[in-house]
Amino acid sequence: MDVSLTFLGAAGTVTGSKFLIASDSSQVLVDAGLFQGLRALRRRNWDRLGVPATSLDAVVVSHAHLDHCGYLPALVRQGFNGRILLTADTAALAEIVLRDSAKLQEEDAKYAAGRGFSKHKTPKPLYDADDVERTLPLFRIVDFDVEVAASDDIRVRLVNAGHILGSTSPVVTAGPVIAFSGDLGRPNHPLLRAPTGPPAASAIVVESTYGDRAHPDDPVGALAQAINRTLDRGGSVVIPAFAVDRTELLLITLQDLVRAGRIPRVPVFVDSPMALRGLSVYRDAIADGHADVRPDVPLDVLHDGNLHAASSATESEALNDPAAPCIIISASGMASGGRVLHHLKAMLPDPRHSVLLVGYQAVGTRGRDLVEGAETIKIHGEYVPVNAEVIDVQGFSVHADADELLAWLGSAAEPPRVVYVVHGEPAASAELARRIGAELGWVAVVARDGERVRVR
Repeated sequence: MDVSLTFLGAAGTVTGSKFLIASDSSQVLVDAGLFQGLRALRRRNWDRLGVPATSLDAVVVSHAHLDHCGYLPALVRQGFNGRILLTADTAALAEIVLRDSAKLQEEDAKYAAGRGFSKHKTPKPLYDADDVERTLPLFRIVDFDVEVAASDDIRVRLVNAGHILGSTSPVVTAGPVIAFSGDLGRPNHPLLRAPTGPPAASAIVVESTYGDRAHPDDPVGALAQAINRTLDRGGSVVIPAFAVDRTELLLITLQDLVRAGRIPRVPVFVDSPMALRGLSVYRDAIADGHADVRPDVPLDVLHDGNLHAASSATESEALNDPAAPCIIISASGMASGGRVLHHLKAMLPDPRHSVLLVGYQAVGTRGRDLVEGAETIKIHGEYVPVNAEVIDVQGFSVHADADELLAWLGSAAEPPRVVYVVHGEPAASAELARRIGAELGWVAVVARDGERVRVR
């Protein structure tokens, strides 16, 4: 059987994960993510997939982050009507993420039309709420470590990736075996079990978000120092955070810092409807002892009386000018959309406040601009001065770093014929490929966008 693998996204960039596996009679897509960051990348979301959506037998979703599942409703709009294979918690979180994505796109299109700053006469969303509602019935739940049919001649097994709740490293068997890391978690995640190592495979497709660096040893200390500096000058802290998993990790860390007396007890607001719904999914998974949750996690770990939910638009707007120092956690994590933009617009001009960036910031995002020292940021068509303190707190990412990626690869049951390095900026991918060759002695190639390779 002739089997090929085509890189339709996350090749030469960190977002837009889409990998097409084709056999003599089937086509299965692993991940269907949105491109984020640079305008040129975001425009690619409007391009057709490269193969007709109607020709796909199934889509395998590794986890619920937007750059891995956010293109699903666009596929459905193009006519896809096959099965979407994913774990139960990925399904629960993806439902939240996709509905929020459609809502934001509809709101942004409406806002752009009303303010007149779009280049299009009638701005439209990539997909809408109706597209999402047509997508959700296609979900098919797959348990961890159970092999299921994706098509007549392609089978899939989802193993724990330890990245976010429900996240997996898909193992695809189409004659030859192709193992995908998905987004790989870290061995020390406070809630989730460590990632499962790769099986014997002809090819391994590995992410490289942090492929050229190691995470620092003490991000918690840097976080505490930044919070204390801000509170000492009477300011508030805004933390753009991914609604799924990063919010939970921050809440746990802040609880620990308060209990240890390392930061004062001030109100902590979660201002993201999506994050609040995701928090509920995490609480349920911990209470029910789901398979990828660590058995030693206390049942009350995400229940804290100091936590305040900003559920309504009115409650969110009040946080633009906090009455007293506080900590605001709001999506999105790269400041690319959502409620956090309103907080940044209101608070960036004030030097009392601070913005803490606690995750990867893709090129072309406002978060990346802030990390790189931008003096002004464009929000809702207007330039906002950056007078607040901006702190890039490294080490809170739930992506494996370079050493952890190499350790995961090195634990493979046997060496693969080839490793394809994806999901990273060019320098990070190139360095990881170099280290795989030098330290493991394996053939490692940085995948090129649109490239099609044979797997045997």
